[in-house]
Amino acid sequence: MAQQTELRGGGAPLRPTDSFSVLDNAVWAALNGPHAHLAERVGRAARYPDDVYAFAALADPGDPAAWADLHTLVGPGTTVRIKPVEDVPDGWEIVGGGVGVQLVDTALRAEPAPEAVRLGPDDVPEILDLVARTRPGPFLRRTILLGTYLGIRDRGRLIALAGERLRPPGWTEISAVCTDPAYRGRGLATRLVRAVAAGIRERGDTPFLHAAADNTNAIRLYESIGFTLRRRSPILLVRSPGTSRQGTVL
Repeated sequence: MAQQTELRGGGAPLRPTDSFSVLDNAVWAALNGPHAHLAERVGRAARYPDDVYAFAALADPGDPAAWADLHTLVGPGTTVRIKPVEDVPDGWEIVGGGVGVQLVDTALRAEPAPEAVRLGPDDVPEILDLVARTRPGPFLRRTILLGTYLGIRDRGRLIALAGERLRPPGWTEISAVCTDPAYRGRGLATRLVRAVAAGIRERGDTPFLHAAADNTNAIRLYESIGFTLRRRSPILLVRSPGTSRQGTVL
């Protein structure tokens, strides 16, 4: 069950509670907002292309019609990741999942990182290699289209990364935060998070981020630099009714 957490920030003033509601269904809000140009949609269901961000979303997870639209969108016997969803209708099958946490910026010091460089499509092979070795979360062949990604290089080699993913109206998620194991302990990830946040704030958005609930080290780091835990919610891997010859995972 999704759990709302009372915000406990001591830095930037908190906005009224209802201004955070867009984050309760952030994937849907992004696909109907700044990322609408990327959305594949049928009625009250939408998803990102499967090489951009492997998630789908429903306007209302409690609405059977939205699930019917999702079935039309993804097809029969298809496995898809979705959040925040707690239960599935008859015929759908939960085949995996976990629990995530959402944190919002309440006291982060955002500032540019002079050593950071903007990454683009030509850098994707290096990004995929770093992500494969550090496992910060999903980054796919065209995830770079979601927003600004910054990196730090050492003698030409990409050693740290952070960037933007979901963009619900008024908010931008910081994601893919990772550092080559040989370079950890130098504050590279923190500098990149601050730099990405500076760009987010410059256009008037507020940073937020997600982490696995059991990734206590990352959560502790984010809280120490000015993020506040907002909520916990399930992330499900579900299979649509019917049989697919391909069994696609989206």
